Amino acid sequence: MEVLEESRIKRHRLTAEQYHRISEAGVFEPKARIELIEGEVIDRAPIGTRHCSTVSRLNRLLVQATGERAVVSVQQSLRLDAYSEPEPDLAVLKPRDDFYASALPSGHDAWLVIEVADSSLAYDLRLKARLYALHGVPSYWVVDLVGGLLHTFSAPQGEAYTVVNATASPGLLALPDLADTTIDLSRVFGG
Repeated sequence: MEVLEESRIKRHRLTAEQYHRISEAGVFEPKARIELIEGEVIDRAPIGTRHCSTVSRLNRLLVQATGERAVVSVQQSLRLDAYSEPEPDLAVLKPRDDFYASALPSGHDAWLVIEVADSSLAYDLRLKARLYALHGVPSYWVVDLVGGLLHTFSAPQGEAYTVVNATASPGLLALPDLADTTIDLSRVFGG
């Protein structure tokens, strides 16, 4: 029996357009939690009540803080390139009159992307952070529900963020690129 070398395995990457056509054809379950990452369809973990609650709490805080100055997107796609279309838990987007009806937002349309992690921490901290940095998302936060930490990433350069922090007591944080706009994250972990 021949052992296949990884370099000899041919992979077929999907483009975002192909991904949408396949989805529209009904290949995926209607409620499938999937996203396109670097040409591969990735299953996402089911959402539990703590995850839902945290996303809802953050959504309220972000909408109240930004008002009409931003679009707060909840679990909707970002088109990063022809092969990647993640669905972050939240994104604070530059305002657009059509609310992105004519095209999905890109990494350059986002001021901030947030992932809430209860079972996806390693994926969010490594792969997603690299992907968002590579595509120019200026700020990325990961809310680690298990560890009780807020991981913040900023100043992307190439495939990495140059400023990375983690805190168990985030408190009052400024929203990137929105002058004098802060949100109080002291209760982000349900406290």
